[in-house]
Amino acid sequence: MPTVTMTRHLYRFFPALENRTITTPAGSVAEVLHAVDELAPGFSDYLLDERGALRRHVNLSIDDNIVIDRRSLSDRVPEKATLFIFQALSGG
Repeated sequence: MPTVTMTRHLYRFFPALENRTITTPAGSVAEVLHAVDELAPGFSDYLLDERGALRRHVNLSIDDNIVIDRRSLSDRVPEKATLFIFQALSGG
């Protein structure tokens, strides 16, 4: 089963995910995010826009490869992979 990890600041919004190993069935990025959303309702709303595409400030990688399909999230997350969720930081 793939593992999902994320930057620490996301736990502030989703404390139910903190201090636990998050595993989901293998599948598309969309399917994996849906599985995480079942553990922490509202999680995918935070990452995805109203059309289901990744928000501009959110990035995902599968192991060391950035997710290419940001619209339909069809990239495959294979068994034993890690989906890493991180946000771009900006400011001035």
